[in-house]
Amino acid sequence: MKPRIFITRKLTEEAVAPLHEKFDVRMWDEESVAVPRAVLLKEVAEADALWSVLADSINREVFEAGTKLKIVANMAVGYNNIDLEAAKEYDVIVTNTPGVLTETTADLAFALLLATARKLISAENEIRKGNWTSWAPMRFTGMDVGGATLGIIGMGRIGEAVARRAKGFDMQVLYHNRNRKPDAEAEYGLEFRELDTLLKEADFVIILAPFTPETAGMIGVRELDLMKNTGVLINVARGGIVDEAALYDALKNGTIWAAGLDVFEKEPVPLDHPLLTLPNVTVLPHIGSASIKTRLAMMNLNAQAITDVLEGRKPKGIVQ
Repeated sequence: MKPRIFITRKLTEEAVAPLHEKFDVRMWDEESVAVPRAVLLKEVAEADALWSVLADSINREVFEAGTKLKIVANMAVGYNNIDLEAAKEYDVIVTNTPGVLTETTADLAFALLLATARKLISAENEIRKGNWTSWAPMRFTGMDVGGATLGIIGMGRIGEAVARRAKGFDMQVLYHNRNRKPDAEAEYGLEFRELDTLLKEADFVIILAPFTPETAGMIGVRELDLMKNTGVLINVARGGIVDEAALYDALKNGTIWAAGLDVFEKEPVPLDHPLLTLPNVTVLPHIGSASIKTRLAMMNLNAQAITDVLEGRKPKGIVQ
């Protein structure tokens, strides 16, 4: 009997086809609808490999049901949706997709910074509504990016890629990280700052830190109060890093000027979320890695990791 793989989202045939030759592949038939919990638990009970996406909660309940599981391949660089302690307890390998989404996510982060700073989305919406009737001296005005000071929280691969882009805009780049990066400082002209100092000095703050117990709620009332009232906060990391209630108050009260968010604490974000009511918030549906080339590369990494484990080899991208 062939080993069985269960895939929690409908993926491109290009990515899945090679697996059919060697394995019994079952796949949820919706791309934009999450697999129901009952279906996931039923399928994982017979699966040797689980191919998950970030929206899937792969918790202890899943590992308890998946008695045959050997690997969970997560289609993301993050893996906070997976209970790593339970995976270790049940001797299940967990892999992610590092490296291949660095440049794509950095592109998105900088695009969101530009769109937020220059009010691109709201300006386009006004045209579509028929509200552009004349040139006005101060209408649609935003913040300059060129020559401004950028603060990056989390200086990993993506942070360095964003810093390279910022240098093209002649920005001063500050960063805060758990560990200093002397090589990156020398190569890109970065300046290390403690978090509070970075928040005070930066015109734009981009969050690129992983979601961990230490970073959960890292940006709250106190931290937002430290930012300039002309400051812009960009989050392309994880929603739980920012206290969304505190962010709403800071944006509404003018504590900071604007925010650009690709991530939320709950995703998809509810339509009645208070942040969606504010004109100084630019929002995106968690599309940091959403280029055709990158998403296919992520799928290929997952497929190869699953193949390696089921054929007795050590896969790349092990996180646990």
